[in-house]
Amino acid sequence: MVSLTKSFALISITFLSILLTGCNLLSKPAEVEPEKSIENNFSFEQIMAQVQNNEQEKYDDPTKFMPNKHHKTLASYVEQMALKITDNMQVSPENTAIAVTSFVDLDSSLNTASQLGNQLSETFMNQLQKFGYTAVDIKTADLITVSNQGDFAFTRDAHRLTNQDIASHVLSGTLIYRENGVVVNARVINIQNKRLAASSRIFIPFYVLNKEDIYLSSN
Repeated sequence: MVSLTKSFALISITFLSILLTGCNLLSKPAEVEPEKSIENNFSFEQIMAQVQNNEQEKYDDPTKFMPNKHHKTLASYVEQMALKITDNMQVSPENTAIAVTSFVDLDSSLNTASQLGNQLSETFMNQLQKFGYTAVDIKTADLITVSNQGDFAFTRDAHRLTNQDIASHVLSGTLIYRENGVVVNARVINIQNKRLAASSRIFIPFYVLNKEDIYLSSN
C-alpha cells in the first residue's frame, strides 16, 4: 500500500513537472526574425542632389516658368535700360536733345516696326525726361490738323514734319525674337558723326508682354 502511494506521488510529480514545462514553453514569447534591410540604390545626398537639379532645370528653362501672377511691366524693363543708358552717356543732359524712334526687328531691311517697337519708343521718351534729358518727338507735325475725326498733332507724313535740326542724338534699337521672349538692344547715337554715346541690352519675357496685351505684329 505504501509502495502504491509512493508510485502515485512520483507519477503526480512527474506530470506536474511536464505541465509546468509546457506552460513555460507557451508563455515564452516567440523570437521575431529581424526584418531584412532593404538595400538603397541611392544615398540620401544623391536623392537630394537630384531633386535640386530638377528644380534648377525648371527655372533654367524659361519656357517652363510662366507665372500667372507677377508685378513686372514693360515700363520697368525700359526704366532699367534708360538708367543704364544715362549712366553711360558720354554727353551732358544740358547739351543733348534726343529724338526717339521706333525699335525695329533685326532683319535684312531694318524697317519692320511692331506694336512692341513703337511702345518701347513711347516709354523711352518718358524715361529720358525722368532722368533729366530732353526727348524730341519727331512725329509732331509743323501744323495741327483739324478734322471731323479730331485734332491731330502727330503725323507719319515726312512732308509735314519739321526740317529743322531739332535733335543732336537719336535713340533707337533692334528686337531679336527668342523662343521665350524678346532681346531688346537700345543705343543713343550722335546724329552728326554717328558715334555711339550709350547703349543697353535686356531680355523681356513673353509673359510680361502678354500681360499688357502687347502684340508683336506691325502696328
